[in-house]
Amino acid sequence: MDKKLLTIGQTAKLLGVSIDTLRRWDKSGKFSPLRITPGGNRYYRRSDIDLFINDSLTEAKNWAVSLTPLEPNQKHYCKTRDIFQARLEHFKDEMIKSVGENTASLITAVAGEIGNNSFDHNLGNWPDILGIYFSYSLTQKRIILADRGLGILATLKKVKPQLTDHKEALKTAFTETISGRAPENRGNGLKFVRKVITENSLRLSFQTGNALLQLKDQDVSMKIEETEDKMRGCLAVIEY
Repeated sequence: MDKKLLTIGQTAKLLGVSIDTLRRWDKSGKFSPLRITPGGNRYYRRSDIDLFINDSLTEAKNWAVSLTPLEPNQKHYCKTRDIFQARLEHFKDEMIKSVGENTASLITAVAGEIGNNSFDHNLGNWPDILGIYFSYSLTQKRIILADRGLGILATLKKVKPQLTDHKEALKTAFTETISGRAPENRGNGLKFVRKVITENSLRLSFQTGNALLQLKDQDVSMKIEETEDKMRGCLAVIEY
């Protein structure tokens, strides 16, 4: 057998879904395997898996910027914090096998901080679709989180009304300690994220509104640029 082919079980773990889900995707034509024998076991090409994973980032970004308030793909949709925490723990258990418990704990802490911020600071104020988009890839070592919430500028303006744009708000969130009271502790949590990213072999791409932060290990300065597209809430990509 081609060494680049993976079993349905291996593929399910890499995509973070169940074997039954992969069988349903096959029947619907959403994600088809390469069958080795007629009516036999399903095997998947690694290249097909990587291409499918890349589509997750496009899916998350399109959902975050869309003017149409529709729920995202259910396999990546965490409508409540409990669903998000359960899926995050599952991801951590799988990640431990490849990177060890210490690294897995750090990465999970960063993803958990970003995801929980979405729930904490939009509670009772979701503009349309509540909850977050959460997907991950063990092959590409990447985590994607997105929400259609208020965004950092609207959140921090409640306590810093002098903030005027998304770039300024994003820099404030990642560099300044504001206070320990909600909702302004969003900035404090992202300072923790910055510390973990810059002190370890991790990378973060974080966009809110039209401001995009690129952060990696050993970064001292904050590299924030304006984008043509505009997030309704936030989009984060963590790579390890």
